[in-house]
Amino acid sequence: MAYLESRKNLTGSALGIAGLGLTFTGLAGAYWPVVVAGLYGAGALLAPPERPPLPDFPDPSAQLDELRDDFGKLRDYLADIELPPAASGRLTELTELLTALLDPGWVTEVLAQEPEGVHALSRAVRQDVPEAVDAYVRTRWWTRLTPGTDPPERHLERQLALLQGEMEELTASLREVEARRQESHTRYLEDRSN
Repeated sequence: MAYLESRKNLTGSALGIAGLGLTFTGLAGAYWPVVVAGLYGAGALLAPPERPPLPDFPDPSAQLDELRDDFGKLRDYLADIELPPAASGRLTELTELLTALLDPGWVTEVLAQEPEGVHALSRAVRQDVPEAVDAYVRTRWWTRLTPGTDPPERHLERQLALLQGEMEELTASLREVEARRQESHTRYLEDRSN
């Protein structure tokens, strides 16, 4: 059934009908079945191949919805972890920034237009923050067995500071996009009034 609607069949049929037209005008002669079949075959061979359909990837807003769900799971995980005060404060600042970026509204609309930003946010929520906290929890146990080593709290604080810096850069780039949009609209209105 799919072949009946294919480009090859439609092109071959169009040339086959042209062959019937040649037959009715008398140009095909006694060999008209060969002419019609030959033109159909030539049309089927010359037709462009069928294009496979494009994959149906979720749009960025759907990706952000999934990311919000994952962030909720991350917050539940982080609520059960005991961290030292400095790292806990740093983590609170980071999660507040992530919450602000993921809140539904115009911020996520701007973020949805920035695939690199969505990727960076996704990587932070799904990989970087859980890995940093989990590595701290695992390393803290080993540190009890080998005192005098570099404390895992220091690494966790540095990791969280770096992640917060990345998210602040993302926020600054989104703010810059909006500032450019505003400036562009101002120029448009100024040009329109002249």
